[in-house]
Amino acid sequence: MSRGMGAWMRERRPIGVLFVCMGNICRSPMAEAVFRHQVAAAGLAEQFRIDSAGTGAWHVGEPPHRGTLAVLAQHGVDPGPQRARQVVADDRLFDYVVAMDEENLADLAATHPELHRRTRLLLDYAPEVREREVPDPYYRGGFEHVYRLVEAGCRGLLAHIREREGI
Repeated sequence: MSRGMGAWMRERRPIGVLFVCMGNICRSPMAEAVFRHQVAAAGLAEQFRIDSAGTGAWHVGEPPHRGTLAVLAQHGVDPGPQRARQVVADDRLFDYVVAMDEENLADLAATHPELHRRTRLLLDYAPEVREREVPDPYYRGGFEHVYRLVEAGCRGLLAHIREREGI
């Protein structure tokens, strides 16, 4: 990389990626952690700002669900110091907004239309996966299945961003 390119890379603002689910304790914090892990493994951590939020406020301030924490630990993914938060108006500053299911999309349309217009489902980035929505494991369990879907979606999202952003 030339000296000029390196300077440009440092001056460029980080690419913002926001993952959204209902309560921000199961799927979106899992996606945040998995994506952060993949970005770090690619040597791109300095080029991203990664976060997650929920459409509802039920769990604000709580850590991720114990099922999310367990499956992340099984796969060697550090969740970091995450705490649940609700989507806010300033989240419009994220470049990529990624929802886990159609209900999340509908909730964003009703409460944050400026976000909804540029939100895609996580599994839109994983065309090899038959499912289109990441199911909520809060009541039913299935955290390992959710992890596999999230991992595939995040992998595809990172490839998409790298191609689109030229990184």
